[in-house]
Amino acid sequence: MSKATDLIHSIPVDPLTGAISVPIYQTSTFVQEAPGENKGYDYARSNNPTRAVLEDIAAKLEHGAAGFAFASGLAAIDAVVKLLQSGDEILAVDDIYGGAFRLFTHIYQKFGIKINYVDTTDAVNVADAITPNTKLVWLETPTNPTLKISDIKAIAKIAHLHNALLCVDNTFASPALQQPILLGADIIVHSATKYLGGHSDLIAGLVITATKDLGDKIKFIQNASGAILAPHDSWLVIRGIETLHLRVKQHSSNALAIAEYLLTHPAVDAVYYPGLPTHKNYKIAQQQQSSGGGVVTFTLKNDTEQAAKNVVCNTRLFKLAESLGGVKSLLCHPATMTHKSIPAVTRQAAGVSDSLIRLSVGLEDVEDLIEDIEQALDYATLDSISRQANDAQFAAV
Repeated sequence: MSKATDLIHSIPVDPLTGAISVPIYQTSTFVQEAPGENKGYDYARSNNPTRAVLEDIAAKLEHGAAGFAFASGLAAIDAVVKLLQSGDEILAVDDIYGGAFRLFTHIYQKFGIKINYVDTTDAVNVADAITPNTKLVWLETPTNPTLKISDIKAIAKIAHLHNALLCVDNTFASPALQQPILLGADIIVHSATKYLGGHSDLIAGLVITATKDLGDKIKFIQNASGAILAPHDSWLVIRGIETLHLRVKQHSSNALAIAEYLLTHPAVDAVYYPGLPTHKNYKIAQQQQSSGGGVVTFTLKNDTEQAAKNVVCNTRLFKLAESLGGVKSLLCHPATMTHKSIPAVTRQAAGVSDSLIRLSVGLEDVEDLIEDIEQALDYATLDSISRQANDAQFAAV
């Protein structure tokens, strides 16, 4: 049975009514037969039937022992960091999501957790940087936003050799393309806001653990901290997961076509996409991902913030916005948007240059998307007088 078929039919029919869609249990509490005697639910922060279905599906998707749904991707990351204690160290990928950088550096460092950032695209760098105090190795692969690829299997062996956990943020690939637990990861996190939800209509996070023991610890943190996902949002993620494989297949097909087009444009300096043979770790991506995914990033030969803004502010189909992974195409300028919380020197050293543009390629016709990018790039290369004339002509249409 294919993964898509297995997934769709793993979403249960409601045993009480036969409803084909998972019911939304919009309740804060549950009536008990006697003190401590209930049907498995007592208070909705601790558990909820709709959320429980999502958590079971998430665990199945990622071949894990247990899954947990949180109010956001950052709430999910926060829960994982709470496994640590003062004096522990995190060894993290250098090209890290700005929100994770902010959480690690500005929240947890002051509690005595040290963060070491390293280029994890070469596993040797991880082996050289890990210390006896390293208790958590943190990967994004592909990374946000430069789409660096790290060898999950090799880094898992290094982490375990030093008694550290490996957590992989699998948001960009999604479980439709990559299963890190099968490659040795201990924990997976997702911003389910992205591909799992898939429709830009919710905020959600997931944690999946490889073992029940780790799952019990995350469950305790989830209940104690309370950043749980609401029933209706849980249902929206379930609905999104039903079409995950179909959507990601088209996202990836469109993204590859756009990446190949960008390679040919004279205004483009570099294109980052794991599905291109020109990618630094293309061979590793081919081994651990079934395709390149739906995100493409690129830089301009005019490597300035203004040049990038001239592009991102003048597309017509690609909408300028935070986030990614939805049906509609989005684009952003990481240096001033998603990664603005990272100091410029740190950001640029990790490859996030001033002209870097991130595309979240949607499900529109790919020829229309390429045409939109082309006109925006052409517009950006005009001088100011020609640009004003072009604006006037477009406004008159």
